[in-house]
Amino acid sequence: MRERQRSTARPRHRICPQDIVFAGVGKTDAEINRALAADIWCFNAESAEELVVLNELAGGQNRRARVALRVNPNVDAQTHHYITTGLEANKFGIGLGDLPAVVEQLPSLPHLELVGLHAHIGSQITDLAVFAELSQKLNELQAWLEEQGHHLPHLNVGGGLGIDYNDPDTNPIPDFEAYFRTFEQHLIRRPGQQVHVELGRAIVAQSGTLVSRVLYVKRSQQTQFAILDAGLTELIRPALYGSHHHIQNLSSQGEIQPYDVVGPICESSDTFGRAVPLTETKRGDLIALRSAGAYGEVMSSAYNLREKAEAVYI
Repeated sequence: MRERQRSTARPRHRICPQDIVFAGVGKTDAEINRALAADIWCFNAESAEELVVLNELAGGQNRRARVALRVNPNVDAQTHHYITTGLEANKFGIGLGDLPAVVEQLPSLPHLELVGLHAHIGSQITDLAVFAELSQKLNELQAWLEEQGHHLPHLNVGGGLGIDYNDPDTNPIPDFEAYFRTFEQHLIRRPGQQVHVELGRAIVAQSGTLVSRVLYVKRSQQTQFAILDAGLTELIRPALYGSHHHIQNLSSQGEIQPYDVVGPICESSDTFGRAVPLTETKRGDLIALRSAGAYGEVMSSAYNLREKAEAVYI
């Protein structure tokens, strides 16, 4: 029998400021000042305008801020348009056409030190050829920056490696070996240069499952609904992205039937899946929504005055 341990108190861990990179398209002055005071390793700067603000605030603290330029390499991640971040139409990063002017601006910003390049082109990427294309773009940009006299100790290739939402039991772990081999083969790393990756979803997504109870099974002439006590307030990805999560009935061994699996929230988008094949489902059954470890609990809300779901660690 596996031991269950309920969350009571959060462990306190100290993260060294030299291990912190601050990314984000809309950093506030208060956030930047706090990060400067802590002397974090690096800011991923998203625009020429942000560089000006960083320089001003760093000067106000008589500091020099280390920055990496987040570039928008115009690489199509071949994923959902809401989680594509590397195209010219996206709000993230500095466009390739704007980069020369930004680099030319750097000598006029004495409180900044350019230490790297950053790119993140999207999430839930399953075609590794996309990362090979990103590597080629970064190779070209790094060579061009060296021609301008900038030699970078740091490259950040972002993240985005996808997982198998359809069959999490067969493929619980992404092919990390092939992922890293892609960069090893295509990214030209300078001697001593560090390469950072951001593999959040790929590491944690399969480790979390949202378990919900069936409140009602509602049948109509067109369909039958399994109405759960969890909704978009507990797992917003299906409502926000139209994303798929593998759903299974943990309580039943009956015949397979199609159900529209929905939540209790007063929104038509509060739907986890339509015509989902489940074993015969009844009130009180436990339903598992798999692969909820990424963007599950952290995006939960109290919308409709919902109470926060309890986290149980096994």
